Amino acid sequence: MRYHWLIGILLIVIACKEQLGEVTETTVVTDSIACCGPNSGNSRASQIMAATKTNTVDSDSLIINKKEGTSLGMIWIEGGTYLMGGEGKLARQDEFPKHEVTVEGFWMDEHEVTNTQFLEFTEATGYVTIAETKPDWEEMKAQLPPGTPKPHDSILVAGSMMFKPTAGAVDLSDYSQWWSWQTGADWRHPQGPESDIKGKEQHPVVHVAYYDALAYCKWAGKRLPTEAEWEWAARGGLENKIYPWGDEHVDAARPKANTWQGGFPYHNSEKDGYFTTAPVKSFVVNGYGLYDMAGNVWEWCSDWYHPETYKIAASQGRQVNPQGPTQSFDPNDPYAPKKVQRGGSFLCNDSYCASYRVSSRMPGSLDTGMPHLGFRTVKSAN
Repeated sequence: MRYHWLIGILLIVIACKEQLGEVTETTVVTDSIACCGPNSGNSRASQIMAATKTNTVDSDSLIINKKEGTSLGMIWIEGGTYLMGGEGKLARQDEFPKHEVTVEGFWMDEHEVTNTQFLEFTEATGYVTIAETKPDWEEMKAQLPPGTPKPHDSILVAGSMMFKPTAGAVDLSDYSQWWSWQTGADWRHPQGPESDIKGKEQHPVVHVAYYDALAYCKWAGKRLPTEAEWEWAARGGLENKIYPWGDEHVDAARPKANTWQGGFPYHNSEKDGYFTTAPVKSFVVNGYGLYDMAGNVWEWCSDWYHPETYKIAASQGRQVNPQGPTQSFDPNDPYAPKKVQRGGSFLCNDSYCASYRVSSRMPGSLDTGMPHLGFRTVKSAN
């Protein structure tokens, strides 16, 4: 569903417009949110979006000129067998039960894809991300109730989700208090239209939807990791530990990751030195030499999200190179296909999502980029 995030906005805006007779450019969103191309029909975005009519995404349909794949900047992750799933009292229901998984060896980026790397991709291909693309009303209305009026032009504009801290403590069940839709926000303007990435060349690229990450992978001759590969790599050779560095709490001693310190979502003490993203390689590596496997930005995986994935896997015995379920399902948002996101972000805090744990998993709509969402790539051994 291409415009899943915008449809939620639209339904609210239409109701407000009828009552108030006006529409504002920044509108609170009611979509479910992971914690804490050219406009023509032949555009890259249109080609990518065609897969959203079903729960299939075919990377072969992306028209991207590939560069030769390389393992430069990647770490070899030796394969092995481990117990995949939740550790500690903060683990959530969809992280259980723990189950035995075997993965073959693979190459993984030592850090998240940076703005510099993504810029190289866009300059080589002319690719335009979803956040930079104006929504197509003809495509949108097919997903809305019959007779839905066309929204004001101020709504049908390119943009992305933005985080804004609240003035004080708030009810954490109402994320609309700190998330809103911002026109002009995208990977080149990560904090809104007045911002840019100058000086942030080595920060992870953000506002990248799943389809954008998929296009980059095709160009780079790489792919997104499976959930099983991602967690195996995040554990860094440690067994039954909560974090990539062990069991010491994320806020204990020196900063170990870029997370939210203080009262979420109103006060970040910035003990780790950052309010939003941090440059890659800012914190200590895990046992495999990988940076930021906890915090900084969420990372896309290739698996469809389903809350019962682990329960099904555990009933089938040891899993070898699992690829995840064949369809996605999010009980909180059953109509939108979603992929798994891993690793947590600079917005994660124990009081809200605590997703800097190695077993934490979140669903993400395929068409939605956010200021705390990026990715890293992998390559198979062969």
